[in-house]
Amino acid sequence: MERGYYMKEIIHVVEKLVNKPSPTGYTTQIMKWVQGYIENLDYTVEKTNKGSVLFKLAGKSSSSARLLTAHVDTLGAMVREVKADGRLKLNRVGGFTWNAVENEGCSIHTRDGRTYRGTILMHQSSVHVYAKSGTIDRSDEHIEVRIDEKTTSKDQTSALGISVGDVVSFDARFEHTASGFIKSRHLDDKLSVALLLSLAKKVKDESLSLPVDTYIYISNNEEIGYGGNSSIPSNVSEYLAVDMGALGDGQASNEYTVSICAKDGSGPYHYELTSHLISLAKEHDIPHAVDIYPYYASDASAAVKAGADVKHALCGAGIESSHAYERTHEDSMNATYRLLEKYILSPLV
Repeated sequence: MERGYYMKEIIHVVEKLVNKPSPTGYTTQIMKWVQGYIENLDYTVEKTNKGSVLFKLAGKSSSSARLLTAHVDTLGAMVREVKADGRLKLNRVGGFTWNAVENEGCSIHTRDGRTYRGTILMHQSSVHVYAKSGTIDRSDEHIEVRIDEKTTSKDQTSALGISVGDVVSFDARFEHTASGFIKSRHLDDKLSVALLLSLAKKVKDESLSLPVDTYIYISNNEEIGYGGNSSIPSNVSEYLAVDMGALGDGQASNEYTVSICAKDGSGPYHYELTSHLISLAKEHDIPHAVDIYPYYASDASAAVKAGADVKHALCGAGIESSHAYERTHEDSMNATYRLLEKYILSPLV
């Protein structure tokens, strides 16, 4: 399969995914879309009680298996308070800073199914009124949602059906540039979901022969720490989390290679399995970087902490400005896709 074909499919899927609101805890609709995509490929889907989906790419052997996972849940917020002036105070869902979403468009999703538009702002946004607007702490106390409805009181906002506990999702602002960059919120980790779904499509389209049963697990609670830590088939011995490579000062990863994580904030990943990924990248001339992410954890580390007896590893595309307005390049997506393909075709470690 030519790069142009599968890259087009990956980009198509990731654009669909990032534009579907799915903060952790609010993933039912996007999981229905994911399930439909999988079933259209003629795979049998298993749903977990927590809302994740699992399906199998049949291999030559079932005695021992591998599992690849990515998560569809994203950062977001919940309404913490309806203020006296009708605006909303928020409580964060997932780890991000308020400055990362200041002035971002958002949607408020009520419990009865209504959706309203708004903007996340500092209360003291107007520089013509607040002399210290630029230096006031971006915190829960100062950030609010300006709702795009005629409301200037708590009663008027409540009459819209908006209340404490309603979910707030952030606009993705997806863009695919002529130079090959993908810019969007929620590339963490919807890009990896797109990679795995497209990989499953290639296995089906080309009747690829896998050495062992290979499970794909799309989780929906990773951003709060426990997305893929249960419902792991008993014959799984290798667990690969496909998640973003974090970029910044002191990091080896970049936007043009696949990032292979040796250690993150949870500790080292399985040495032999990580070494296997590195060897595959070298053997097949796949651009890669080995890295350490100091403020990071994954579904693989969550599974191990929960007691799963698996060899765990982590790799993914390099994502610039993680948990903000993220960006990567087609080259990184291609390198990650190639490594995943080589991995599922390789023997178990």
